[in-house]
Amino acid sequence: MTTYSLFVTCPRGLEAPLSQELEQLKCQDIRAVDGGVACKGGMEQVYRINLHSRTASRVLLRLTKSGYRNEQDIYKAAKNIRWTDWFDLEQTFKVKVEGKRAQVKSLDFVGLKIKDAVCDVFRDACSARPSVGKIRPDIRIHAFIDERDIQIFIDTSGEALFKRGYRQDTGEAPMRENLAAGLLLLAGYDGTQPFQDPFCGSGTIVIEAAWIATRRAPGLMRRFGFEKLKNFDAALWKTLQHEAETQIRPAPAPISGSDNDRHMIRAAVANAQAAEVDTFIRFEVKDAQDTRPNGEGGILISNPPYGVRLAEVQALQALYPQLGAWLKQHYAGWLAGMFTGDRDMPKFMRLSPKRKIPLYNGNLDCRLFLMDMVKGSNR
Repeated sequence: MTTYSLFVTCPRGLEAPLSQELEQLKCQDIRAVDGGVACKGGMEQVYRINLHSRTASRVLLRLTKSGYRNEQDIYKAAKNIRWTDWFDLEQTFKVKVEGKRAQVKSLDFVGLKIKDAVCDVFRDACSARPSVGKIRPDIRIHAFIDERDIQIFIDTSGEALFKRGYRQDTGEAPMRENLAAGLLLLAGYDGTQPFQDPFCGSGTIVIEAAWIATRRAPGLMRRFGFEKLKNFDAALWKTLQHEAETQIRPAPAPISGSDNDRHMIRAAVANAQAAEVDTFIRFEVKDAQDTRPNGEGGILISNPPYGVRLAEVQALQALYPQLGAWLKQHYAGWLAGMFTGDRDMPKFMRLSPKRKIPLYNGNLDCRLFLMDMVKGSNR
């Protein structure tokens, strides 16, 4: 079995839960860096990470790493890859280049050099060149370049992994599914505790909670980039999918989501049906402060609205003390997690978090505040 160097990307701040997932999936040499985790594994690991990882964004398989002085060195590095072993002439491809302190004139030019190298390899082998696919390429090639080295990867995921394949209606700028799963894992949610989200929007966090509780692999409803590679092992893939399907079980503890916007709840119900977990989630149209615990010692994780304009921020900060009082009064014995772009939220809620975890929601610098609820106290 060939072992490959892999780089698994994730939202910044989720490197620790991703590392744990990779360990469970039997990857080797796991090393977290900003925005992802490097590891080693065979094709079976590649399939398993794509199928099972809740926090990963993409699984990139490294084809080369080499030093460079100029763009010609980069062309040579790309030309030395046996591209015809990975995909066929009839397939379309696309190159994406990212750089950090790269010693080159332009990243776009580096992308062109890599594209030329790929085409030249095919021309030498097949006397013809493959086409570039801008919209839905069969093959995605990623290059990362820093001040010394160029690394070239083939993307085994295709569409980013947060696209679980069930979503009907996204509503307003929903949170990405892998970030939602990461919040749950960081809070220690494993499906055995009662769960609630009183600001559930279109249901992203609640559905991820239900998938954790029912042990449903997040990749069961979608297709992947590796299915288009020449070395795709269809029999192994079928086995892994079947194995994942047999692990699904009913949710052992109650899961509920509520929101004061009935259109959002309608969208959430449709999403939960499409995600095949609607029977395990209780959705209600309700004001957050009217919700009550659905069990003892549960976990509440929410992404409450936060304002962008000053007037919104002030209106929300007036609401926070009421939210704090509501949590203290009704949720003693629970762990409450608030994910927000407002650093002052716990102060206004008059609660002191036991953990503040820095995370990014896209480019937005946020925090997950985790608070142990003790009745009537400020702790």
